[in-house]
Amino acid sequence: MSRGNINKINVPNELREILLDFTVNYLLEQPQDDVVTYACEFFNRLRENRKLGDKRSPSVGEESVISEDEAPINRFNSRRKSVFAEAYNPEEDDEEDNKKVLFPKSDAQRLALADSVKDILLFRSLDKEQMNEVIDAMFEKIAEKDEYIIKQGDDGDNFYVIQEGIYHAYVTMDDGKQLLVHTYNDKGSFGELALMYNMPRAATIQAATAGSLWAMDRQTFRRIVLKSAFKKRKMYEALIENVPMLKALQSYERMNLADALIPRSYKKGECIIKQGDAADGMYFIEDGTIRICILDEANKEVEIKQIEKSGYFGELALVTHKPRAASAYAHGDVKLAFLDVEAFERLLGPCMDIMKRNIDDYENQLVKIFGSSCNVNDVR
Repeated sequence: MSRGNINKINVPNELREILLDFTVNYLLEQPQDDVVTYACEFFNRLRENRKLGDKRSPSVGEESVISEDEAPINRFNSRRKSVFAEAYNPEEDDEEDNKKVLFPKSDAQRLALADSVKDILLFRSLDKEQMNEVIDAMFEKIAEKDEYIIKQGDDGDNFYVIQEGIYHAYVTMDDGKQLLVHTYNDKGSFGELALMYNMPRAATIQAATAGSLWAMDRQTFRRIVLKSAFKKRKMYEALIENVPMLKALQSYERMNLADALIPRSYKKGECIIKQGDAADGMYFIEDGTIRICILDEANKEVEIKQIEKSGYFGELALVTHKPRAASAYAHGDVKLAFLDVEAFERLLGPCMDIMKRNIDDYENQLVKIFGSSCNVNDVR
C-alpha cells in the first residue's frame, strides 16, 4: 500500500456503531463474566438477530461522524493499551449529587453547537432536554497554532467539537515516527471513544491554525451519555413489561428492543401517522391517549378507537406491507416510543402471529362502524 493510500483511513460506519453498541451494553449491564465471554455472547446474539431479518451489508464509502482519531491505532501500533481502573456505574449515580453544568452561550453559539452535535452517533438517541444539557455543559476552548489538543497515550479528559480551525490527527508508529492519518477542516469531533472505552488517547491532535473548539469534561460526558442510556433502557424495559403482546419475547430480546426504541413527543391534536402514507415504523405509548381515525365513504374522518398507556399502534401497515390503514392523533400531550421498520422486522419476529391476529380485530371494529368489512380491503 502506498503512503498516499494510508494518509486517510475511512473506518466503516457499521464497525464504529457495533463496537460502540457493545461498549455501552457492557457498561450498563456490568456482567459478572469476563469481557471475552460477554463479547462472545453479545456478538452471537447479534448474528442471530441478523439471521432473523437484518440482512443489511456494511455501508461502503461512508465516513463516520465520530472520533476520527480513535480507530486507526490498532492498525499502526501493536502495543496493547491498558484500561484504567476508574469506572462509572449509572445505577449508583444519584442525580441530586450531580448539579447540571452550565456554561453561558449566545443564541448564535447554541445554534451552531446544536448543528455540530446533532449527527454525532453517541447523541442521536438523546431527547431535546438531554441535548440541551449537552450544549449547556460544553465550554469554549481557544486553540493556538501548533498547540496539542490531545496527545496519544494521555488520559482522555475531554470530548471536543470543532468550531473553527484546521487540526491534524497523528498516530505514533512503533519506530517513533508520526503518521498523519486525518485532517479536520472547520468541523468534526474527537475524543468520545476514549471517554467511553476509558482508554488512553489513540492519537495526537494538533492545531494547524488558530481556532476554537467546544469541550465537555469526562464526568459530565459519562453522566449525560451513560446515565441517559441507562435510564432509557430501564424506562423502556418497564414499558415493554406492560405490553401484553411483547410477553412473547425472551429477556434478551426485550433488552434489544428497549435499546432500539426512540423517544417521541406530540402535542394535543398533532397528527402522528396519516392514512395512506407509507409506513416507517410503529409506536408504543409511554403516556397519554391516542385517537385512531379512518376516512368513511364521504371522505370524513371517523374515530374508531382510542389507545391508552402501554398500548401500541402503527404495526398494521408493517405486517401487511401496505400504506397506513388509519390516522393517529394525540388526544392530549403524549409521549411515545418509536420503533423503525428495520428494527421492527429484526426484533419483533416472535410477535408477528399476535399482530396478524390483530388485523381481524380491526376488521370487526370497521364492521361495527360501517356495517360491512368491504372498507377494510380498501385501506389495508
